[in-house]
Amino acid sequence: PNSITVLALCAGLTSIRFALEGRFEIAVGAILVASLLDGLDGRIARLLKGTTKFGAELDSLTDFVNFGVAPVMVLYLWTMNEIGGLGWIAVLGYAVCCALRLARFNVMMENRDRPQWQGAYFTGVPAPAGAFLVLLPVYLGILGIEPETYYASAVSCYTLLVGFLLVSNLPVWSGKTLGARIPRAQVIPLILGVVFYVAMLATYTWQTLTVSVLAYLAFLPYSLRMWRKQAAKHAQDAQSQ
Repeated sequence: PNSITVLALCAGLTSIRFALEGRFEIAVGAILVASLLDGLDGRIARLLKGTTKFGAELDSLTDFVNFGVAPVMVLYLWTMNEIGGLGWIAVLGYAVCCALRLARFNVMMENRDRPQWQGAYFTGVPAPAGAFLVLLPVYLGILGIEPETYYASAVSCYTLLVGFLLVSNLPVWSGKTLGARIPRAQVIPLILGVVFYVAMLATYTWQTLTVSVLAYLAFLPYSLRMWRKQAAKHAQDAQSQ
């Protein structure tokens, strides 16, 4: 599992190299690969019963590079370098927010007093999702949307907004409990849906990523509503007992 984590780190760092060379499509693809490997290492470690403290720390440091540094460096080289200091402030702000997000996640993982139902939610947008949210201007640029006069400034503000979402207290549904709630009759349609999404991602990559980002942003208020409903329900159950 640790070797997979190291491969993910290499992919994230390589994305910066491609961005320096102006090969932004490949740079974003490298971050996609890093995200895929990040999703595999922990699952494989649990499957092999090989989870270790060293692996957890390595994974956290790798996440900071792959999702806290690489995406904003790609974005900075894409457009924010045109406005100099303001663009770099946005880069620093996002990277610091990502570091704080990951540190808070590690601390909350050790909190045994947290109610079990809250384990289905992240506190703030998770780092991998934040990486793909912040790269939205790159997707739009590759699709041919021409930047206007104040485009770089708008991108800097958007970058800081995504950084704020990372460190916010917004409850974001994680989907960890999804497998336990799917009726047997819906398993095959779900698998077909996943296959369709992967096919769209492979065929219409930038359009699919753009729609996915917009859908994720639209989902955040719904996630907050779900959390409030569950919080009210558990509060009523506690009072009745």
